Amino acid sequence: MEARQWKPLDGGKVECSLCAHRCIIGERRTGICGVRRNEKGTLMASTYGQISSMGSDPIEKKPFNHFMPGTRAYSFGSIGCNLQCDFCQNFTISQEFSKRGLKQVTPVEVPLLAQKHDCQSVSWTYNEPTIWFEFNMDSCIQAHKAGIATSYVTNGYMTEEALREIGPHLDAMNIDVKAFTDEFYLKYSKAHLQPVLDTCVLAKELDIHIELAMLIIPGRNDDPADIKRYCDWVIDDLGPETPIHFSAFHPDYKVMDIARTPTKTLEKAHAIAKEKGIKFVYLGNVPSREEEHTFCPECGQIAIKRIGYHIMRIKHDNGKCKNCGEDLNLVLDPLGK
Repeated sequence: MEARQWKPLDGGKVECSLCAHRCIIGERRTGICGVRRNEKGTLMASTYGQISSMGSDPIEKKPFNHFMPGTRAYSFGSIGCNLQCDFCQNFTISQEFSKRGLKQVTPVEVPLLAQKHDCQSVSWTYNEPTIWFEFNMDSCIQAHKAGIATSYVTNGYMTEEALREIGPHLDAMNIDVKAFTDEFYLKYSKAHLQPVLDTCVLAKELDIHIELAMLIIPGRNDDPADIKRYCDWVIDDLGPETPIHFSAFHPDYKVMDIARTPTKTLEKAHAIAKEKGIKFVYLGNVPSREEEHTFCPECGQIAIKRIGYHIMRIKHDNGKCKNCGEDLNLVLDPLGK
C-alpha cells in the first residue's frame, strides 16, 4: 500500500515525513524503521495489516492507570522500529525481525476482534506504532465507528504533521521518555530527545490523554539531577496532573552486563517526582507495592487499589475523590467526553 506522509525527490528518492528522522530513501531501500520502502519512487507501507502479536490485555499493562481503568484493550503489534535501542525488550519484532509468520488483519476486523474478546479499546503496542501509521489510522477510524476507544504505546518519535493527522482518531498515548538527556538518546537509541518532548506537548494540545513512562537503567538515566529536570519539565509543559511511570530495567538484547534496577533506585525516582509536585507517580516491573495505587493528591485516600495489573477496589465518584472531591484526572468515557 502507498504510504502517507512523504514526498518525492529528485533521482527517484523520497523523503518520509512520518517520524522525526525524516529519512531520505533511495530506490529499493527502506528508512531507518526497516518497513517503509521506496518502490520506483513511491513510498510504500510494506507492513500494512501485518500482525506479529495480538491479544487482550488489561489497560493497566500498557501502562495506563488513568485511561479507562479496569477495562481491557485488544493489543496489536507488527515489526520494525524507528529507534535502535540497545536495551530493547521487544527486539525480536522491533530490531531483528522477519516477515515470516505474520498474520494479515484488515481495519474492519480490528473492532470486531476487540468486541469478540470483550475489550473496550484497541491499542497499538509491542513495536513502535508510528511506523505502522496507515493501518493504525484506518483501524482507529473503524474502531471509533464501533464505539471502541484507541491508544498508542509509543516512543513519541514522530513529526508534528503525522500526529496532527492521526490525532482526531487517537484517544490516549503512553509515551516512553527514555531519558532526559540528548546524550542518552544519541548513544543508546540513535535519536534525539527534543522530538519526543514536542510530541508530548502537542498530544496534550490535541486533547489526547497522555501518560509517560521511563525505564530506569542503572548508570545510564538514573541520575537524580536528570530526573529532577524531567519532573520540572513535566510540571511546566504538561501539568502536574500528568501521570508518570518509572519501571525497572532487566538485562536484555545487547545490554546483559547491567543488573536489574534496584528497588531503592525506583523509590528515589518516585520520591523526587512527588517532592517536585507531580500528583500521580507509579512504579512498574516490581512486586506489588503501594506505588501501584492511585491516591488522591489532596487528601491521600486510595481511589484505585491495584495488585499488579488487576484492580482490587475503585473508590471515586465519576473521576473525583469520594472523600474530598479532588479531580483525579481519570478518562472514563473517552468517546463521550
